[in-house]
Amino acid sequence: MIRAFLSGFAVLSISAGVALAQAPGQDVSRITNPIAVFSGLDKVTARIVTFEVAVNKTVQFGTLQVTPHVCYTRPASEQPETMGFVEVNEVTLQNEMHRIFSGWMFADSPGLNAVEHPIYDVWLTDCKGGARPEAPAAPRLGE
Repeated sequence: MIRAFLSGFAVLSISAGVALAQAPGQDVSRITNPIAVFSGLDKVTARIVTFEVAVNKTVQFGTLQVTPHVCYTRPASEQPETMGFVEVNEVTLQNEMHRIFSGWMFADSPGLNAVEHPIYDVWLTDCKGGARPEAPAAPRLGE
């Protein structure tokens, strides 16, 4: 009975650990962007820097290495939402890398999943370069 009930809904997205449901037939689109835009705070100098990182590329910010793996936005016709899956490693004085963050960042809630380090803070602010919405994958015949 529960399976029959759930088959009438499609999962829209998982945001902050909560799954949102969308009725069938409604547009569930997102834009996949090739560039993630971050802001970084150096707490020693009180300097805020904005930097861009290509998806699956790594940029050094102080002793941190920031690597976005995806960066999604919604079309202008929908409620704004910018999110990205990001990994951040810290490079120690012994040249060892330690993963200090791996997870989703949300531009509209920077305090939710920002990287808070004793010297640096890093948060996602935007995604750039996406051309058009990516429609959800349609089921193939025979599956």
